[in-house]
Amino acid sequence: MRAIQIDRFGTYDVLGVIDAPEPEPGPGEVLIRTVATSINPVDDKTREGAIGEGTPPLPMTLGWDLAGIVVDGGSTGLRAGERVIAMSHQLGSGRGTWADLVVLPAQAVAAAPRSVSLAEAATLPLPGLTALQTLDWLAVKAGERLLITGAAGAVGGLALQIARARGAKVDALVSRDVQVAFARDHGADLVTTDRNALQDRHYDAVFDTFGAFVTEAVADGGRYTSIATQAGPVPDLSSRGVRTTVNQVREDGAGLSELTKLVDDGSLQLRVHSTFGLQEMHAAHARFLQGGLAGKIAVVF
Repeated sequence: MRAIQIDRFGTYDVLGVIDAPEPEPGPGEVLIRTVATSINPVDDKTREGAIGEGTPPLPMTLGWDLAGIVVDGGSTGLRAGERVIAMSHQLGSGRGTWADLVVLPAQAVAAAPRSVSLAEAATLPLPGLTALQTLDWLAVKAGERLLITGAAGAVGGLALQIARARGAKVDALVSRDVQVAFARDHGADLVTTDRNALQDRHYDAVFDTFGAFVTEAVADGGRYTSIATQAGPVPDLSSRGVRTTVNQVREDGAGLSELTKLVDDGSLQLRVHSTFGLQEMHAAHARFLQGGLAGKIAVVF
């Protein structure tokens, strides 16, 4: 079995394809043959050693996203041959998805969307669950006004579409002029690159994807969440009755099933910037680090 592992921290040159023992599923677990995965910022931070405390021991297999085919579902109800997607919390579990064969808990796995390829589906799990779970915490109802910062990014772009599918009114703060059209095309009302254009105390909820901390934009009694853990906690807004949190993603097969339905009914469009083969992992990372991506980078096994 092939796996992408690191035995030391450093640049993407430390990534190597190794021969690894085939994993065996235990009770409640599923053995999946990986067809495709994708690259996320957390993968690069882990590779660089920037995560610090909580990093699994070396050597380790990296990767959080997976799209593939069930090899052995055991007694979980998943059948051999099923197309599935999954997210592994690699930092918490030590189970990376950058491998030919991956064993995951059944509750972290869901049927893959039928309307897209597995390479496209592999770009969904981590950013999709981050968007979905954060919107669930914000509890944005139909007709409420939501602001998303970074609304054209991997997480923000999916959050924009999910929120619109739920009937929310969404405004978008994006970082570059070239991203304005994407946000408008996917249902945002106001789209701006200028944080000063946002109305004070106007939004029922704010979904902050990059640590913008536009806290004056949230209405009294509203909700504000950030997913930018590296930027630190959200300022205390309790004096205004605003609930705040820094949300962290968790494995969630039920959430993936919800995302699959949104993809298949046309409410959620996935964006793949480019696709690389497993042996091109260094080139894939080089492109990832260049930035300016209009979608995610998929890696096909």
